[in-house]
Amino acid sequence: MRAAPTPEERLAVDELLGPPDSGWEGGRRSAADEHVAFGGRSARERRHLLLPALHAVRSRVGWISEGALNYVSERLTVPPAEAFGVASFYAMFSTKPQPPRVMHVCDDIACKAAGADHLCADLELAIGPEGTPSADGRFTWYRSPCLGLCERGHAVLFQESGEAAEDWALAPVHLDGIAKVMSGEWVEQPAWNSVPQTEGSRHGLRLLRRVGAVNPESLDDYRANGGYEALRRAVDLGPEGVIREVKDAKLLGRGGAAFPTGVKWEAVAKQAVRPHYFVCNADESEPGTFKDRILMEQDPFAVIEALTIAGFATGSERGFVYVRGEYPRAMRRLQNAVDRARARGFLGEDVMGAGFAFDVEIRRGAGAYICGEETALFNSIEGRRGEPRNKPPFPVTHGLFGKPTGINNVETLVNVLEILAIGGPAYAEIGTPESTGTRLFCLSGSLESPGVYEVECGTRLRDLLRLAGAGEPRAVLLGGAAGAFVGPDDLDLELSFEGARAAGVTLGSGVVMAFDENVDLADIVLRIAAFFRDESCGQCVPCRVGTVRQEEALRRIASGRTLGSLRQDVSLIDEIAQVMRDASICGLGQTAASAVQSAISRLGVFDGKGA
Repeated sequence: MRAAPTPEERLAVDELLGPPDSGWEGGRRSAADEHVAFGGRSARERRHLLLPALHAVRSRVGWISEGALNYVSERLTVPPAEAFGVASFYAMFSTKPQPPRVMHVCDDIACKAAGADHLCADLELAIGPEGTPSADGRFTWYRSPCLGLCERGHAVLFQESGEAAEDWALAPVHLDGIAKVMSGEWVEQPAWNSVPQTEGSRHGLRLLRRVGAVNPESLDDYRANGGYEALRRAVDLGPEGVIREVKDAKLLGRGGAAFPTGVKWEAVAKQAVRPHYFVCNADESEPGTFKDRILMEQDPFAVIEALTIAGFATGSERGFVYVRGEYPRAMRRLQNAVDRARARGFLGEDVMGAGFAFDVEIRRGAGAYICGEETALFNSIEGRRGEPRNKPPFPVTHGLFGKPTGINNVETLVNVLEILAIGGPAYAEIGTPESTGTRLFCLSGSLESPGVYEVECGTRLRDLLRLAGAGEPRAVLLGGAAGAFVGPDDLDLELSFEGARAAGVTLGSGVVMAFDENVDLADIVLRIAAFFRDESCGQCVPCRVGTVRQEEALRRIASGRTLGSLRQDVSLIDEIAQVMRDASICGLGQTAASAVQSAISRLGVFDGKGA
């Protein structure tokens, strides 16, 4: 006999899906329940609610039991084995009992450089080994990959469970702060300016001009500061006019691939198959990246307005924002923005009375770096494991739910507001001929003033670092774990797509992480290798095996126990990297060796190691 759900588990699911017409009957559903409609979809079309249902159970009871999984499977007509495959795919879900408060302690690149290993050692003494419940059974802790709070140093995400429980993050944090949380004392989050560039002057800021100046929860405040003027301009121009402006602006995607945004939108708009979808990729999980979080938390209405414009231009009636699971505040702010915009007619069946329909759903990820890849993100929304799809076909013809789909990250979309405000040709005059506009860079590490900085494309790396109070760093990581290291001789690098390409590096998602002489770079490189080993979805052999073999070779080199000589293990890493680049399904495997190889070749991080 299959395990049945507890009352609390059943309640968590029913609050999301609505009560079933028939009760729990040992695995059989009635014909009536088979045709219950939810959100305009029949029961057989509700698999896309699997991830929200798992979140609901996790939030209510802390973990996902066999009984809860069976009940979710019944309600959504998903085979239990497939539902388990989804539940076990994500790091923020557990299929084993958990205490009501789980602490995820970041030990990734930025936090490691700030001493996260010492914090973890203190936690082991105070609570117990990683994954062990505290003496009172109310807490446990785990090491975590990047939480997107890199500008604040040590960061902890608290997963809470219980009625009306909400996850929250604390950063910067030290053991005394965690002790206060455990004792039930309120921890006052210290004020933190994540956009230090705005202090004193907002001259030159475009994407960040409202951050810190506008109440992010007030639609009226947003409108008083230029909000929804771009959407009105878009309606006046019409879909083709909007696309023309974006193409004239020569806007390139800010997520790393640098694909022309207007070309992508035009390709979706021309598809005869209906419906069309537009997705905002807000799953910024690249270690060192936090710019999208700042926009979502501090200017959420801008994100929703820009997504609405993208939907209008591409003929899409439905939009999704896929927010990384580790961003609870961004999730709440965006949902508030959607609710208020819908209530005021900026979303819905007749947006602003302009005769077009567009609405937005917010979806929360659950801790999987791979879901930043667009097709893995589609699978996640659809209620499947977040594994990338083979291309072709491409999303413009076969995307979300197999329909034509446009997708951009948060920064790319918010640029469209500026384009419509000043016009595409004027926007193209900013920056360089090939890299137009401004860019957001996430500065962290050995700096006086870490945070998000907005500069024109083409700014020199040296000048950007000077804004954040950096001296002469020993090394700088560009583009995050999937990027590359540069040294002191590379500080005159032009921060443009063409400048990075000429230098053999990538700007990626805008990570600029500086390291001084006090940081053990070998330890940082090993953490990058461990990150890709853990985050590989395992779908393709080159990545699944290659990331493991890469880390093994690096650990041999670091310990001095090489396969005969340093040269042999370095050559092995190069061969593994080539195979992963040539044969991996997606960008994770294709870039998993980039930073590692640059650390060896550009910085000589492991020189002197090995026989």
